[in-house]
Amino acid sequence: MNSCPSSVVTVVVIAFNDAGLVGEAVSSALAQGPVVREVVAVNDASTDGTGRVLDALAAVHPRLKVVHRAQNSGGCGTPRNDGMGAATAPYVMFLDSDDVLPPGAADALVTAAERYRAPVAVGACVRRELPRGRDVPWVPGLYTAGEVIEQPVDRPALVRDTLCVNKLYDRYFLDKHAIRFPDGRYIYEDFVFTARVLAAAPRIAVVGDLVYVWHVRRAAARVSISLDRGDVGNWHSRVEAHHEAARILGEAAPELGRASKVKFLEYDLPIYLRELDPDPGYRSAWWTLTRAGLRCLTEADIAAAGAQGRWIARLLRAGETPPADMDRLARFASAPPSLLPPYATGADGAAVWSEELPVELDGMATMPVAELPVAVEVERAGRSAVRIRVHDLYGRLAAAGADTARLSFLPRDGGEPALGHPVALEAAPAGGDAPAGGGWTAELPLRLGGLAVTGRRRGLRGMQAWDVRVVVRCADGSSVQAAPRPRGDLLGRRILPSSRYGVLLAQPYRTASGSLALRLAPGAEGALALVRNRFGRARAGRRPGPRPG
Repeated sequence: MNSCPSSVVTVVVIAFNDAGLVGEAVSSALAQGPVVREVVAVNDASTDGTGRVLDALAAVHPRLKVVHRAQNSGGCGTPRNDGMGAATAPYVMFLDSDDVLPPGAADALVTAAERYRAPVAVGACVRRELPRGRDVPWVPGLYTAGEVIEQPVDRPALVRDTLCVNKLYDRYFLDKHAIRFPDGRYIYEDFVFTARVLAAAPRIAVVGDLVYVWHVRRAAARVSISLDRGDVGNWHSRVEAHHEAARILGEAAPELGRASKVKFLEYDLPIYLRELDPDPGYRSAWWTLTRAGLRCLTEADIAAAGAQGRWIARLLRAGETPPADMDRLARFASAPPSLLPPYATGADGAAVWSEELPVELDGMATMPVAELPVAVEVERAGRSAVRIRVHDLYGRLAAAGADTARLSFLPRDGGEPALGHPVALEAAPAGGDAPAGGGWTAELPLRLGGLAVTGRRRGLRGMQAWDVRVVVRCADGSSVQAAPRPRGDLLGRRILPSSRYGVLLAQPYRTASGSLALRLAPGAEGALALVRNRFGRARAGRRPGPRPG
């Protein structure tokens, strides 16, 4: 039985030019039930019908209060601060106008906060990719349901959860420590707000319930700021917000400050690097800006990061201008990382990035095989097979006895992978147009009809989306999983006859990080889902974009 007091939460909803979606957000907050005393919707001087939609809802829902700002703030911080100023309940939650709160979210968070006398309660959040509806967990593995974190310094990794919307806050705690969002046009205001919260050392209660659904509309006419990575100004804002957050956390506890800097190297930096605009002017500006942003990091900060973030940071520090192999660096920033040849060595025999930029890749000789940034390329080999080339990496795979390879298909909607049959690796031929780097080749079966059947059996209806991986197993029992890079005409769409479905539409495509993925549309149902998906993207592209945030 729920023992939490009734009417103790204010949900603050911020909105700007989002008339088509704000009603759903507000309704999801009101549907939380009596635990929500009020919903305070802040209209940040919208120029569409957002204000009228909110006023119409308030006319029939007494718990909805609408605050109309006369001038647009340019960011998310000021309207959230306005909402807190209008709140009367002892707890506050935040909701963006294009997202929703799942049923029971407020109840679950309040129950935990009251039970453990915790000023902050946190629950699960998913990024829901629209229009398809694929849910991607936010910071998976960071929290354990039912745990109580006595103080953030006990869990420095908490700095990786920069969201404010998947949490409930005690307003007295926020007021006591003067915790507010940065005002005005301050992008990534969550970074600073969250840093201020963690620096105040609250007890944090964790619930296992889903408490926030973050809608991701990549095809919108104006994407959210977190997705607008084509503007170097966006990266500048993120770097500045990171600096401020790291400063706040470092002054509160050195462990939290360092964890914040490591998070920047391991998470923020690779995301932007692997999606880097090919324009030389953009790359030059990005490189200069990022080098300047790394000045606040000590060598100890860099050494504390994993190999990917550590090596990227040192490469940035070593060169004043982007290197000639910038695309290779962007590929290395992918997830999982992939380091293409050439594999250069320094005078002492240690692995280095390249002869032109001899930055040592420290730890390469002792890195576990499973963590090696192995590069695999893939091309078509007939109608039902692909040919792969696995590059050896400074002799590490040869030493482990690279033996077999198999395809692994990861459903993008989540779930266990579907595995292909293992095939023996053969030594790659030298010369010709084969890329340098030694290694092995194999021809792997690609039975798309069987994969579609597997997807159906696992409940994947309509269009199926799969990430493709290559798993290399070695004679010593070790293995490594790599994201293959497509070559040649592999990416052409195919219409295949199917004894089970009549027809199977197959579309290999390249992900944002350059890896191979597949869309499969079996039968009429799948084809219709593919049409709906494309139509949904077109509609999303025509509607006004969501509030930046």
